[in-house]
Amino acid sequence: MFDRLAGFAGRRARRIVIAAVVLAVVAGAIGSGVAKRLGPYSAKDPASESIKATNRLTKATGLDQEQVVALVRLRAPAGSPQGRAQIAQVARKLTSDRAIGRVVTPFTPSGSARMISRDGRLAFATAYLKNSVDAPKAVDRLKRLLAHTPDVRLGGSAAASRAANRIVSEDLKRAELLAFPLLFLLALWFFRSLVSAALPPLVGGLAIVISFLTLRGVSEVMHLSVFALNLVTGLGLGLAIDYSLFIVSRYREEMAKAGPGRAALAATLRTAGRTVLFSSLTVAAALASLLVFPQRFLYSMGVGGTIVALIAAAVALLVLPAILALLGERVNALAPKRLHRAADADARPAAAGAWYRLSRFVMRRPGRIAIVTAAIMLTLGLPFLGAKFTTVDATVLPRAEQAHRVDEALQTRFTPNLTSPVTVVARTRDAGAVRAFAQRLQRVRGVRAVNPLQPVGPGLWRIDAVPASRALSGASQRLVHRIRALHAPFARGVTGQSANFVDQKTSLASHMPVALGLLAITTLLILFAMTGSVVLPIKALVMNALTLSAAFGVLVFIFQDGRLEGLLGYSSQGALDSSQPLVLFAVAFGLSTDYGVFLLSRIKEARDRGASDSEAVAIGLERTGRIVTAAALLFCVAIGAFATSRIVFIKELGVGTAAAVAIDATLVRALLVPSLMELLGRANWWAPRPLRRLHARLGLREGDAPPAVAVSGSRA
Repeated sequence: MFDRLAGFAGRRARRIVIAAVVLAVVAGAIGSGVAKRLGPYSAKDPASESIKATNRLTKATGLDQEQVVALVRLRAPAGSPQGRAQIAQVARKLTSDRAIGRVVTPFTPSGSARMISRDGRLAFATAYLKNSVDAPKAVDRLKRLLAHTPDVRLGGSAAASRAANRIVSEDLKRAELLAFPLLFLLALWFFRSLVSAALPPLVGGLAIVISFLTLRGVSEVMHLSVFALNLVTGLGLGLAIDYSLFIVSRYREEMAKAGPGRAALAATLRTAGRTVLFSSLTVAAALASLLVFPQRFLYSMGVGGTIVALIAAAVALLVLPAILALLGERVNALAPKRLHRAADADARPAAAGAWYRLSRFVMRRPGRIAIVTAAIMLTLGLPFLGAKFTTVDATVLPRAEQAHRVDEALQTRFTPNLTSPVTVVARTRDAGAVRAFAQRLQRVRGVRAVNPLQPVGPGLWRIDAVPASRALSGASQRLVHRIRALHAPFARGVTGQSANFVDQKTSLASHMPVALGLLAITTLLILFAMTGSVVLPIKALVMNALTLSAAFGVLVFIFQDGRLEGLLGYSSQGALDSSQPLVLFAVAFGLSTDYGVFLLSRIKEARDRGASDSEAVAIGLERTGRIVTAAALLFCVAIGAFATSRIVFIKELGVGTAAAVAIDATLVRALLVPSLMELLGRANWWAPRPLRRLHARLGLREGDAPPAVAVSGSRA
């Protein structure tokens, strides 16, 4: 397979490169507008009670339950003619937009005096969008409409979603501008050649624009979240660079042995190319596990991550070999004289260099090092035992954003939680029964107030209970359970921000076992297909779990506990976003397996050539140590650039993934892998006889290779 691929890339190199350039131009032109076609963050389960109740309200009223809140700084007391006129003017402007179906003020029948701040200096009006309107465009129009109206700020859930989408697009551009120059400089440091250094960012950019084009197509048939673009950019850039590093470095190594040509290219794809294929499959499988979740944010991450992992591999296995075939020895061109000899030496890796000596040091005392390393990683993971979770609201936005400031004012200057009540949607024609239920609701512990009943349709009522605690707090979540447990002589559903969060956590917990099971099974199958062992895949799962526990602990230590707020530019919510551990689990699990695949492939290659088990481990670590370190460093830059995002949970994803990659590339690959390989010895490669025969029939072994060369201190 890989010999044929190398032959095709060599014979059609010029055509492949031209086709790639044309595809990049087309993808850039069409895919660049993908952000406008993607929706906001959504962690709601369409099958949950809260969403079904919300849908009933929307169907009955024709109004979306997402709100735009206009906060008005009053120039006169609210009850005075001047104050009333100021509020009425804002309401008229809101109503004048075709997307607004209803406006509630302190003086409308369904309004309340609680919509005036306790000190009487502020008031707010709530505007409900018509169902099926373009909410982002409506929010933009309202901002322009009120831009010249003094003392008015826009907030609410619809405005917060619009602000988040805008910030994501801006942060993507800034992250790319930050990452690409740094990646090029780091690649230059690794390759010591301007031409070689340009290849990883080039492949990364091509993978990203093609992925954007693909997402544009998928968005025609699926509702995707705009936040998938962050993952596509960071993961695509990181994976493409990783794959480029392994293929280019292996090509230079093979070229140093046999000279440029198809033989070097074929040997590269048989080894590094095969590794890239298995690596991309493991990463894609890990991200695909998110597809089992019904939440838009999560399955969008799964779609985007799966697409970009496969496209990054396709570019690295087809376009990059064609470029290498055209370049030949010029892949080392434009190397500064000072670096020329170093570049030549890198292409002939030492048989017993620093990484070889480190692995030998570790394997002389494997038990102690394995225990100490595992203890360090478990200690790093201890903070995760106290993890608390929240979901996305206006507080994830920068403090400078209007939506954040409006939310803060609503919580501190008014009766809290007026715009985020626990809503009971009652289905009955018995008005007396509804009134009696509302009176009982008033006495439920945790209810601050119950708003006047609202008939919203034939036999349909809305009852809003204002919670005494913040909507996402544990107290408000317990209130939801108490209200749901309250007996009623009619059918009803409970919704609102607090109920949405309760249902979100329930949905995540119910789908998680399926996702984890699929992730484990696919990883075991792919690693078995690569190694022919059942022990190595199981060991990989255990080491990945250690890596993830450490990364989760780092996240809690930083973001939940509020450390490094000044350095990272965020304000702690005192909790992690509830969906982030799942996304981080999938991404970091795939990447940890990714680096494990690179190392295991060289260990297996050395073992297949006749090296002993211990010697194969030492050779494998020597051949991959510097490359994996460089790949991890470059990946940390690519994904870590999202630590500059102004959205808190995007920071969490960037920092958490970078931490997982750094931990995996250092503690796991340098210490834990060689120590466990030494402890298990030949048992690492064990598989039942039927599975060994199956693996042999699958034909997934690398091509015949020459025998291993005895290890010495000289360069091979």
